[in-house]
Amino acid sequence: MPEKATVNAANRKLAEGKSPSTAAGEFVREEIKHIRQGKHGARSPQQAIAIGLSEARRAGIPLEPPAPGKTSPATREKAMRDLQKGRTNPSTHREGTSKRGRARLAAMQREPEDSASHTALSQQATGAARSRGQTVHRGQ
Repeated sequence: MPEKATVNAANRKLAEGKSPSTAAGEFVREEIKHIRQGKHGARSPQQAIAIGLSEARRAGIPLEPPAPGKTSPATREKAMRDLQKGRTNPSTHREGTSKRGRARLAAMQREPEDSASHTALSQQATGAARSRGQTVHRGQ
């Protein structure tokens, strides 16, 4: 469940006319903060980013799913489900089972926390920029 401050910051960015991906960045930032605090871990920076984007879609940020061919069909379907969940009425929300929730949290707490380190995120950003064909300048 995202923090109210994160949802408010994202909605403020949308109201300013910023893109949905910019607003979703607030959720990614929150997720990285949670990993650094030790609330749970992630296997890679990409997983931390994916969790944040999923939370953004579920919170109602109109972030489109990835285009066909960009990711696996399962990932695209999950993004569409999250987007649909964010569009539905919150009063119709069904709680999951507590056993499943505890198992999910226990599994995430076993994951490493160094996947959200400054070094790991820097390497992720550099690789993403390189794959987009952008020139990457290393600070010296």
